[in-house]
Amino acid sequence: MRFTFFNNYFVSLLQKNEFMQKTVLDFLSQLEKNNNREWFQRNKQQYDEAKAAVESFVNSMIPGLAKFDEAVKYVEAKDCMFRIFRDVRFAKDKSPYKINMGAWITRAGRKSPGPGYYIHLQPGGSFLAAGVYMPEPDQLKKIRNEIYYNITEFKSILNDKKLKKICNGLSDNDKGKMAPREFPKDFPDIELLKYKHYTLSYPLRDEMVGSEHFHEIVLMAFRTMYPFNMFLKRALEG
Repeated sequence: MRFTFFNNYFVSLLQKNEFMQKTVLDFLSQLEKNNNREWFQRNKQQYDEAKAAVESFVNSMIPGLAKFDEAVKYVEAKDCMFRIFRDVRFAKDKSPYKINMGAWITRAGRKSPGPGYYIHLQPGGSFLAAGVYMPEPDQLKKIRNEIYYNITEFKSILNDKKLKKICNGLSDNDKGKMAPREFPKDFPDIELLKYKHYTLSYPLRDEMVGSEHFHEIVLMAFRTMYPFNMFLKRALEG
């Protein structure tokens, strides 16, 4: 009953264009300035409300996603959301909390290597993403093989007019400098085989996240990224 109440409460805030800005972004902005356990414990209720707001939003997104990608039809937000606690064991930065909230929406939730749909909420740094992040070596090889043998199709997906309006090509985080050994160096599109992650991202301004149309913005972006995910899905299942 309590969860149902929170769900209905936050859906009503979304319709009023309040809950993302006031409940989520404002909390994260305060957390960035006060990233310590004492402050967090004093403001635990604000965190619980922000977490419930994001969970409610993700749950509201899944039926819309499932209309074009049935793989996510039965997943729940609680299985997709990431913990806010940082693993600081080997980090120079010992801040205990992340200053963002995120959800990785796939058939198996956040534990799946993808392809999937990612929602990242952070004041001044929110974005949406799709694809496969940090694939295992055998998975990376499968993706590169699929691109190599179906390069025309892959380039057609990347050059789609709607996609290019929201994404500036593949995310080049950790892109290699050398061509993978198992592919000919004179392959005309060898640059497309140097990536270590195959993801697309769509940056979001805070006013977009706080917009009453945020739900539609997210679905539009993920629908546009869907053919990219399907290409990767075929690669990994092949």
